[in-house]
Amino acid sequence: MLLRTFVNLGLTTLCYVVLWPLLWNPSVYARLFNRIVLADPPRNSTGLTDAVQWDNYTLFVHGQRIFLHAGEFHAFRLPVPDLWLDIFQKLVAAGYNGVSMYNHWGLSNPSPGVIDFNDWRALQPLFDAAKLAGIWIHWRPGQECALTFVQVNAELSAGGLAHWSTSLVSSPVRTNATDFRDAWTPYIEAMADVVERNQITNGGPIIRDIAIDNEYSQLPIEHAEYFVQLEELYRKKGIVIPFTYNDPGQHENFINGTGAVDLYGSDAYPQRYDCAHPDVWHPLQLNYHQYHEAVNPSQPWIIPEFQGGSPDGWGGVGYDGCEVLTGPEFEDVFYKENWASNAKFLSYYMTYGGTSWGGMPWSGVYTSYDYGAAIRENRALTSKYDEMKRQNFFIRSSPQFRKTDWIGDSSTGIPNAVVNGPQAFVTLLENSDSGTRFYIARQNDSTSKDHIEFALKIYNSAGTLTLPQTFSSIAINGRQSKVIVTGYAFGANSHLSYSTAAIFFAGKIGERDILCLTGDADQSHEFSLNISGKNGIRTSQSNVRFTSKQGSIITTIHPGERGLTTIWESDGQLILFSDPVTAATFWSPVLPAASGDFKSYWQFGSNATVLIGGPYLVRNATVSQAGELVLRGDLNASAALTVIAPDSVKSVLWNGAHVPVRFATIAGHTSKVIRTGNLILGDASKKITVPILSDWKFKDSLPEITKGYNDSSWVDADHTTTNLTVTNETVNPIYGDGRILFGMFESLCENIVLWRGHFRGTDLTTSANLSIIGGNSSASSVWINEHFINSSTPVGPQTDLVYTFPTGSVRKEEDNVITVIQDNTGNEEGDNAKSPRGIAGFKLNDGNFTAWNVQGKYGGYLNFPDKTRGVMNEGGLFGEREGWHLPGFDTSKWASRQLSAGLPNKKAGAGFFVTTFNLSIPEGHDVHLSFQFDEVTQPYRAILFVNGWHFGKRAANRGPQSKFPVHQGILDYNGKNTVAVALWSLEDSQVSPTLRLVVDNVLEGGVGHVATNNPLWVRRS
Repeated sequence: MLLRTFVNLGLTTLCYVVLWPLLWNPSVYARLFNRIVLADPPRNSTGLTDAVQWDNYTLFVHGQRIFLHAGEFHAFRLPVPDLWLDIFQKLVAAGYNGVSMYNHWGLSNPSPGVIDFNDWRALQPLFDAAKLAGIWIHWRPGQECALTFVQVNAELSAGGLAHWSTSLVSSPVRTNATDFRDAWTPYIEAMADVVERNQITNGGPIIRDIAIDNEYSQLPIEHAEYFVQLEELYRKKGIVIPFTYNDPGQHENFINGTGAVDLYGSDAYPQRYDCAHPDVWHPLQLNYHQYHEAVNPSQPWIIPEFQGGSPDGWGGVGYDGCEVLTGPEFEDVFYKENWASNAKFLSYYMTYGGTSWGGMPWSGVYTSYDYGAAIRENRALTSKYDEMKRQNFFIRSSPQFRKTDWIGDSSTGIPNAVVNGPQAFVTLLENSDSGTRFYIARQNDSTSKDHIEFALKIYNSAGTLTLPQTFSSIAINGRQSKVIVTGYAFGANSHLSYSTAAIFFAGKIGERDILCLTGDADQSHEFSLNISGKNGIRTSQSNVRFTSKQGSIITTIHPGERGLTTIWESDGQLILFSDPVTAATFWSPVLPAASGDFKSYWQFGSNATVLIGGPYLVRNATVSQAGELVLRGDLNASAALTVIAPDSVKSVLWNGAHVPVRFATIAGHTSKVIRTGNLILGDASKKITVPILSDWKFKDSLPEITKGYNDSSWVDADHTTTNLTVTNETVNPIYGDGRILFGMFESLCENIVLWRGHFRGTDLTTSANLSIIGGNSSASSVWINEHFINSSTPVGPQTDLVYTFPTGSVRKEEDNVITVIQDNTGNEEGDNAKSPRGIAGFKLNDGNFTAWNVQGKYGGYLNFPDKTRGVMNEGGLFGEREGWHLPGFDTSKWASRQLSAGLPNKKAGAGFFVTTFNLSIPEGHDVHLSFQFDEVTQPYRAILFVNGWHFGKRAANRGPQSKFPVHQGILDYNGKNTVAVALWSLEDSQVSPTLRLVVDNVLEGGVGHVATNNPLWVRRS
């Protein structure tokens, strides 16, 4: 701030030479900043703390402006607490300074009055891991984790509502109704107690809380008063930081009036979700800035959820297509358009998607929640991650970019600038304090793949500047955006007059000002800056040219320049250029401060860093008093190492081992700052193998269709009223005798549910009409006594069929039983979260059902025994109820039968296949493993259990998922593992599934020790 004040007074030289070194120190920066607060617009706060404030530009955290650049990650989709740090470290390594996180009400509050923040549901270890990594949290508690207007988002069953609330609460959910308030209050109170202790005001990582609810409407008034109830409770529990809300588009909800929040944001998913045609783009939405100025101009422009990938549904194409749909080109064009709208809080949904294991998913999606995100489901990094790193490093390097005014664009006109090239579209943002300008350029038709060129003519008091100066025009190759800067200060006393190349890194390392620019190798680039310092070395590369013009040195990079090029090195400066692929191999870990609550946080604890090129990932770095640069990270292959570090660094350690390094040679001279070496992948990484899954044991898991099976212990399905609704209208049976056969009402909510309907047979009883509703792409199979009738696998949520009894299947004048296996694929979201799941209509062609009984997971949501894996892990198959899927269950007396042999006698039915295998993964490795079914279309469903965890649902007749990543912590990497497959054959025909354990990636390094928590089988009464 003091820098900007002096610039406005014209004391530019004094500013750069005297003040910038002070501003590089975070504590000095904060003190200076506080002294000149009047230079900024008035700040707002909750009135309860000044630790988090805001004006019309940005948030302030402890007095410092912050451009919050966050990624979405749901810890419950990675139920291994030791791996949460892995995700946080990967976010921080890519330059993110924030993470947006849902919590899941239904998982933490599995039944009325029961709050469970244990094991992988624990919040404190999550917050501790974020703080250790150095990342801020935007916390979203999760009464409803779904969009309610335009599209679905969290893709969770009932949108994250506790399933029991959908049946026990008679009133509409997410309103001010007393019974709904009574339902959520214990959860919110317990969650708020933990959050309160972890607010920034108490030294914690949570700076932006609470997202009151997710994408909702302020009308009718019952919605708004529901917000008021939540806000009052949070304040009562000691939450002092801002309340937020994310609108499902531009609907102006909760900006003013009843229930209004402190900070408003609007979500956007402009690319939509057609992963089958990933090359087809939707155009940019161009009114973000105008909307912000119209509805909440006194607040920062916040986009709490911007599209970071796409969901993929049953029968889809898989997430590889979604990754392409929202790939690096999409990020380059769409995310920089967000910058052009002057957004200063952006969070990308999802950045790590994870797995919707067990009964979590909404009925429209399958197990994987990979989302085509920057970090894939198996935790592998992608080219999308590389692009985010390039963008995040620019934001982190550019304090001037935190406070900019939107000046104009090609449609409104840009003051004192002309864009020569009708196909180009340029937006100008300016920091009026420093004079730094950011021209954000793209194609006028954002979907175009054409190669275009343009020039930029800028008028100022010194005359006219036409960019570029040494070649004809700036190129945009197809779907690409560029940020052209002018008047950009960096380091202690360096100044970039302009650059048509992108800024990858700018700052200070040791005593040198460092600038690393990047640009495509098939384009020309140009920049001008004040080259300074003693003992200078200049590149002799033939593709680099230097031109002296009006006292400045213009550097031109001609096409063909690849790799890392040292443009200039001196005692005080280092200027680098690389192509984007090379730039993405570099890391800039924070060197933590010696002490302080936020010692690992860039800008707030430390601005010290190094540049490390080569490894797959650099997780963290420290410099010892002896001058050892201690690096920890991952390798996927041997790599050339580049180290740019302070002169005080004397040696380099990688994962505890010394790495010989030497100073690089530049234009025939020895560098004094760039050191090179080699990181060699160890032999152990090359020898990792996994076993073949064999020696399967088998047992039938459908005794319910055998004669004489006793279902007297099952739940009597005799309700005649229900609280379940569709669009807030009570659901009644379509036909039948008035009994309501919905499992949710019997505490049997998730996964497979079994129904048995009894009737007395006659000569006239020949069929049953059943309407079965289980969600999109659900399945059901129906038997009369021991005789299979038919299966149904509707694309939609419901099927209504007449099931004709096979000849001789009805026992006359005796009790007969219709048995139905039903697979629930999850509740709907939003207004239809209270979804009916079960048998919506039943009738015999002659006669009546005398009784209906229902059975789901053992104990229902009130008394399920597996508290570790949680309420959504199991379903109602006989083998699940008996715990056959759990490690330690004795299968020695079962029949030996290979999984590929399918069920005996080529019959429809259900059976369990179980085997065990050992792993011996060397310590110090992160090995990504998956279970791969064959991709053959066959009429079966299979549930994959790994050490008791329901980590996959294979619908072989629907698809698309056949590969199921499973993490260390679920798998024991140095011990015995149990895998169980519950195979459900849908037809009287041969099914032959195969299953392999496969290695996706081998990384030498990893996050450290990863504990397993896989309770063994115990007898169930």
